[in-house]
Amino acid sequence: MPKPKRATVYAYAGCSTCKKALAWMKAHGVDAEVVPIVESPPSSKEIEALIDRSGLPASKWWNTSGEAYRALIAERGKDAVAALTKKEVATLLAENGKRIKRPVVVAGDAVLVGFRDEAYALALGAGELVGTPRAFRRAAARRILRQTEW
Repeated sequence: MPKPKRATVYAYAGCSTCKKALAWMKAHGVDAEVVPIVESPPSSKEIEALIDRSGLPASKWWNTSGEAYRALIAERGKDAVAALTKKEVATLLAENGKRIKRPVVVAGDAVLVGFRDEAYALALGAGELVGTPRAFRRAAARRILRQTEW
């Protein structure tokens, strides 16, 4: 199955990680449709679906370095936020796009959160892990795309 060379990217213009990801995509010929995550965040239902497709737990979708997340922790407490269900997390993320870890890249079946060039190369078909045996690359791809924190 050919890898997608097109992606929808939920990004924030002031985010340096988003800028790096978009520069990487441009350099590797990936057509990116940029959606401003703060002005037009995905709905809670869309976020729930994206969480499921990403293979990451909902807790990995928080922008933990952002002020919006820190304000939520101050308001509710760290334990209460950690105990939220996927649906509750999705609702809170949809209420404020700055709470979402970014960028969020949707390309074919892949949903990537954050930026790691190895994962982008594997998911977007713009390269591979060079100098490693094929079995290792496949295992790395599964780990990167489904199990790692971004």
